[in-house]
Amino acid sequence: MTKFEALGLEKSLLDAITDMGFDTPSEVQEKSIPLLLSDEIDLVALAQTGTGKTAAFGFPLIQKIDHSSRTTQGLILSPTRELCLQITNEMQLYSKYVKGLNIVAVYGGASITEQARQIKRGAQIIVATPGRMKDMIGRGIIDISKIDYCVLDEADEMLNMGFYEDIKDILSNTPESKSTWLFSATMPKEVASIAKKFMHKPAEITVGSKNSGVDTVQHEYYTVGGRDRYPALKRLADANPGIFSVVFCRTKRDTQKVAEKLIEDGYNAGALHGDLSQNQRDLVMNAFRKKQIQMLVATDVAARGIDVDDITHVINYQLPDEIETYTHRSGRTGRAGKSGISMVIVTRSELRKIGAIEKKIQQKFISKKIPTGIEICEIQLYHLANRIRNTKINEEVNNYLPAIHDVLEGLDREELIQKIVSVEFTRFFNYYNRSKDLNTTDGDRGNRKEKDFQSDSGSVRYFINIGERDGYDWMSLKDFLKDTLSLGKEDLYKVDVKDSFAFFNADSQYKDFILETFTDFKVKGRFINVEVSDNPGGGRKRRRDKDSRRSNNKYGEKSRGKGRKKDSNFSKGSGGSRRSASSGRRSKKRDGFY
Repeated sequence: MTKFEALGLEKSLLDAITDMGFDTPSEVQEKSIPLLLSDEIDLVALAQTGTGKTAAFGFPLIQKIDHSSRTTQGLILSPTRELCLQITNEMQLYSKYVKGLNIVAVYGGASITEQARQIKRGAQIIVATPGRMKDMIGRGIIDISKIDYCVLDEADEMLNMGFYEDIKDILSNTPESKSTWLFSATMPKEVASIAKKFMHKPAEITVGSKNSGVDTVQHEYYTVGGRDRYPALKRLADANPGIFSVVFCRTKRDTQKVAEKLIEDGYNAGALHGDLSQNQRDLVMNAFRKKQIQMLVATDVAARGIDVDDITHVINYQLPDEIETYTHRSGRTGRAGKSGISMVIVTRSELRKIGAIEKKIQQKFISKKIPTGIEICEIQLYHLANRIRNTKINEEVNNYLPAIHDVLEGLDREELIQKIVSVEFTRFFNYYNRSKDLNTTDGDRGNRKEKDFQSDSGSVRYFINIGERDGYDWMSLKDFLKDTLSLGKEDLYKVDVKDSFAFFNADSQYKDFILETFTDFKVKGRFINVEVSDNPGGGRKRRRDKDSRRSNNKYGEKSRGKGRKKDSNFSKGSGGSRRSASSGRRSKKRDGFY
């Protein structure tokens, strides 16, 4: 018996699950599905975005619907057109082996006549946005007076968007005998009010803690001057060459302005906000899903319903007014079992908001420094070197090699490498050379005792020659180091994972122990090299060992030498190897080794 079969699902659904490649239900699915199948109850389920909520209510709803009747029996309300379409598509995949079941999406920005025609043909399940749904009820196009099930998906998002009155009006047209299933990431008072007014003694399921963030997301904040937000944003992007991100702004105007500046500076960026036409929104989102856009700058409302699992970073260019909104922002990354990073750019006057968010999401923020220009140059240099090393040779170039050899005649290997790398590196160096430090002091938060907030005095920064290509992210690399060094998680911090290398910090008391542990340390025959970096923020300083002639270069190549050999079982990080965001990316005009 499969794990999904044990939940009580019918064969038609199990066959669809097999086709989609699902093998293990998520926690919210394990808790919700048996409960909803066993009885006619009301349910409040609190779980973060990206935890599989659609299947948690979708499977039971499809199984309970009488598909032989054309009467509308189920209504799913969602906050945005994108999420409405996404839920509809997923529900259609779940029900591919259920004959006669018709699921119709009802949303604004599309022909109401066509949607009315689909409803008239018979729709057992309607997936709708509140505004269009209320409109169609008012016109007498949809009758929900006999529905058996009503699902409120992303309930807190709908209420944040001002749909409270619409939802009350819609629910007032439904029978009291129906079952109501409310799914939400957080439980603000407005959601509790809906539950109290329209639900009868609902069962409650909580995945994680109420209103808390997911533990696959690392939260960081960077303190800068008010005029340095945009330069700080660029540096964060340049310090993470594989970044695939959503950048959040508070207003439509700021969103458009930041996106335009990024595009002018050569980044693959796009804007997503309410002033765009539906066609423009579709074009932007399609480009983002294909990773032709590297940095999607969005307002909170426009970003609702974004369902992309590979987002590496969420960048809060400006903090939102509501803490619940931050929870939804950070939930765009760290999805489907992968890890992610949520970065916040703040001024000193906004630091108190960080503490308020920490209390709400029950997670600590890490105070980090904006990378210096030279640190960015170094990171990009390693990134470029690995791109060159891993580039597949195009055989068509052979026709031009004789002439190229003539042009490059007289250059030795070392000089040729220097020149090739300098073609790209010089552009970054010229831009960042003598660039100012964007960091400001953290004010009263600097006295906090937690490791993640401590100053760099008494802390040592290390370089290690493994990264994302080896299957590591910040979370799994931290676990690898913890297990290898037999240290606690609190003893290792500020873990920054790049494409083929990474940095981490530990207290200075562990310096000799860490360097000794990683002397001639091998994993599946490959030397894992750890060196002390030049500065606390990143970069590295080569460690010379008189007793060992063996050295391991920054690209993971090994050379022979003497010394005690250590080995370890090499297992990839739990997050898996993240796909590079450079695929489909246009080359930068100025800065970026893309």
